[in-house]
Amino acid sequence: MPNILVIHGPNLNRLGKREPDVYGSGTLAELNERLNHVGMELGVHVETFQSNHEGKLIDCIHDAEETVDALVINPGALTHYSYALRDALASVNLPAIEVHISNIHRRESFRHHSVTAPVTRGQIVGLGFYGYELAIRALLEILQEKL
Repeated sequence: MPNILVIHGPNLNRLGKREPDVYGSGTLAELNERLNHVGMELGVHVETFQSNHEGKLIDCIHDAEETVDALVINPGALTHYSYALRDALASVNLPAIEVHISNIHRRESFRHHSVTAPVTRGQIVGLGFYGYELAIRALLEILQEKL
């Protein structure tokens, strides 16, 4: 059974409270529960991790190389400036997909550029929580290609 780690970056613990007009009313706990159900349906073990601290996210990515097959990551605001997070993603031999709940390309101009996307297999934006499910499905296809 494939193992996929979903990494939630800064402020995603505030889902449901933070700007519900942008991010919706669903909470991080609800999202994680949904991802676990999707995993069960698809025959995938889904782990989740959230931190507001860049170094913890980097450590999580490094440690993941030994325990999971692929990554889904929503780096939050770190998307736009964290070269350290970008380098962590590039340093592990794991396929990763970047996900954003909102469409970062329709928001403030500073959100339009991702420093992390170039080291991922793809980017899914603007589809709410469903984007995470699509990322898991895409990673399953990518993992099948490796077999």
